Amino acid sequence: MKNAIEIHTLSYSYGNFSVLSTISFKVEQGTFFTVIGPNGSGKSTLMKILAGILKFKKGKISIAGKSIKKYSGRELARHVAYVPQTVSAEFPFTVEELVLLGRSPHQGMLGINSEKDHLIADQAMEFTDTRSLSKKKIDRISGGERQRVFIARAVCQQPEIMLLDEPASALDLAHQVRLMDLLERLKNETGITIIMISHDINLAAMYSDAMILIKNGCVVKQGTAEEVIKPSILDDIFECSFLVDRNPAGNCPRISPIPEKFKLKFPFSHSNFK
Repeated sequence: MKNAIEIHTLSYSYGNFSVLSTISFKVEQGTFFTVIGPNGSGKSTLMKILAGILKFKKGKISIAGKSIKKYSGRELARHVAYVPQTVSAEFPFTVEELVLLGRSPHQGMLGINSEKDHLIADQAMEFTDTRSLSKKKIDRISGGERQRVFIARAVCQQPEIMLLDEPASALDLAHQVRLMDLLERLKNETGITIIMISHDINLAAMYSDAMILIKNGCVVKQGTAEEVIKPSILDDIFECSFLVDRNPAGNCPRISPIPEKFKLKFPFSHSNFK
């Protein structure tokens, strides 16, 4: 299988503060890939670099076999769509107007929406179940609806890769599952590569084909959920004790943090959990 993204010895600093340190990994085309790790580990910075928002000096990144530095901003936006963790709803766009912004990388200098652009936007809204919201102002809809609208805009961009920074963090449990089901369906039906940051390790384990665990700007572990989600790894990274068992809803690992008051119930080594 071809690689959608290849990263080799990538480093990044804000002034003298190192955020990423010689990171290397690959993401296969058409997979659901998750980045996990504690706060401040460099995950959002990594996403912004892949989206072309931040410029790096050390290391190499290839997108679809081509150096990211050889893409113009418009050309990169045809390949990569980015949905940030927080999205502004201050501007009085309608849902349809916001989704149509996804067509910008494909338009000429005047940015006039063609019949084709409107058709693609309609299809993106239909896919994300936001078509009924098309005439509503973006600041007049719920958080779950708004998140689907911003994903609709990314779908309208027709990228090969979609980057999402904590897309489910502000949603309730039902909306989290619906959003993740939507992303999985998008991957399965279009072949798009999904790269997502998540603090919810259990949610990530249920949907990810592969993942990396980052701490202090370094890749600690890469592999399947089975290979990454282990107490012997997580205890040290998150500085917390975990019980890892099987998720009864699916064939994947499930973690439960062990509070101090419950530790007496687990006097044996957590590394014994398989």
